Amino acid sequence: MSESTAGTATADLDLKLEKHRVELTGYCYRMLGSSFEAEDAVQDTMVRAWRSYEKFEGRSSLRSWLYRIATNVCLDMLTAGNKRARPMDLSESTPLAQAALSPRPDNTWLEPMPDNRVLPTTDDPAEAAVAKESVRLAFMAALQQLPAKQRAVLILREVLAWKASEVAELLDTSVASVNSALQRARATLADREQGDKTASAAVSDPLDEEQQKLLERYVAAFEGYDMTALTALLHEDAVMTMPPFDLWLTGHDDITGFMTTLGSACEGSRLVPVQVNGLPGFAQYKPDPEAGGYAPWAVQVLEISDGRLTGFHFFLDTKRWFPLFGLPLHLEAEPDQVEQGA
Repeated sequence: MSESTAGTATADLDLKLEKHRVELTGYCYRMLGSSFEAEDAVQDTMVRAWRSYEKFEGRSSLRSWLYRIATNVCLDMLTAGNKRARPMDLSESTPLAQAALSPRPDNTWLEPMPDNRVLPTTDDPAEAAVAKESVRLAFMAALQQLPAKQRAVLILREVLAWKASEVAELLDTSVASVNSALQRARATLADREQGDKTASAAVSDPLDEEQQKLLERYVAAFEGYDMTALTALLHEDAVMTMPPFDLWLTGHDDITGFMTTLGSACEGSRLVPVQVNGLPGFAQYKPDPEAGGYAPWAVQVLEISDGRLTGFHFFLDTKRWFPLFGLPLHLEAEPDQVEQGA
């Protein structure tokens, strides 16, 4: 093979593999619960596929073969047994009077992910809706409670709509074993959903007029730091979390009370819309008294149900999250001049 021919073949293979990167990242993210571990897993998958491509016999599709590799990578990464979680999965809600900001290690937490890194473009509205629902925080947190192979079976069967026979072949097991694992996984998720107040969060795709107006009112209330207006938008059992801190609050009185005491430095913030975990969200910038303008503070993920906010989650490790979302680490311009990924 000539050098030019070899170069063309390499470029063609790279293109074939890259076509699957977004959907593989979505799969690995659902498996691992970590944005950065998912991207590492996909990169490892691509390297393994590239190195062993000559051994690929074509008995299955390239896509199926890549999913087999990605599954093995994820299962290897999950052998440590770490289950990523939200604050409410680890402890009881803290009353405002006892609120304290105690951080836990990064590998404790379920991490946010930009939609464009995990949701492939599709012309099928039903397929797009399932994909978005399957990366929402409540569903992701439930997935983390499943044993690794049950997790893989549920994602492949319920989210990606693989046949039981295809999953059995990928996992080197029987169809009966796949069906049994799926039944157990469904039962676990159903039990968990009954006790999760945020699991019923329902966001239309695209947002309907009522939801759009709710977000507009939220931005006005938050940027204006109007606690009366914010209270009117919150469900009475709304939940607020702030990873890496394990503190979480429930109820509008404790939430707004926190925002005017321990969280009072957020007053004067500006919000930039982002698409995150299949939900509406915002990049929050706080006033920067030293450099002027605004400094990054949090990626907010909002959950909506029955016309109210049922959950809003502040991911505070901005040095990691803002570059992931393609957001600047300092804001001079008015926020409507900044776009995610610009």
